[in-house]
Amino acid sequence: HLGRQLDDDSRKKLQSETTKSFDIGLIVSNGLSSTAINNHGLGLLKAITDAYTSRFMTLSPVCLVANGRVALADEIGSILKARIAVIIVGERPGLSASDSLGVYLTYNPQTSNTDAERNCLSNIRPPHGMTYQAAAAKLLYLSQQAMQFGLSGVSLKDEMSEQFLNHDIGS
Repeated sequence: HLGRQLDDDSRKKLQSETTKSFDIGLIVSNGLSSTAINNHGLGLLKAITDAYTSRFMTLSPVCLVANGRVALADEIGSILKARIAVIIVGERPGLSASDSLGVYLTYNPQTSNTDAERNCLSNIRPPHGMTYQAAAAKLLYLSQQAMQFGLSGVSLKDEMSEQFLNHDIGS
């Protein structure tokens, strides 16, 4: 399934270990760029977890997936009973740079979801792209909007003020 679905063993293991629901199901994958995860994965993950916990959102244990694709977040998020699935993934080298990360958010993750039901932040790679803090602030904003309106993707308009990106997440 080329990184778009869990194999049977992984699915069964995740199902057997999932006992409660979460606001946010967190997934990290090298996707198409291990360089991006190696260079920026931990910094971005820390900024994102700090942002969510500052607003008292419950986070799943982080699911690490080798060579995963964006759609895999829907299956994992559904198994985790997450309100929102978030995947941090290495972007295809050449789209912007070889070390660029993308983050995708899906409200009510289900395996039947399409790309139109996801929001994307891309080119996360300081200092040449979006900073970790700006990406985390934007992701937090979109997550709050998704929960408020019960939707994500093309139906969720990003009306975040640029001023919000310049403030400390915890304030």
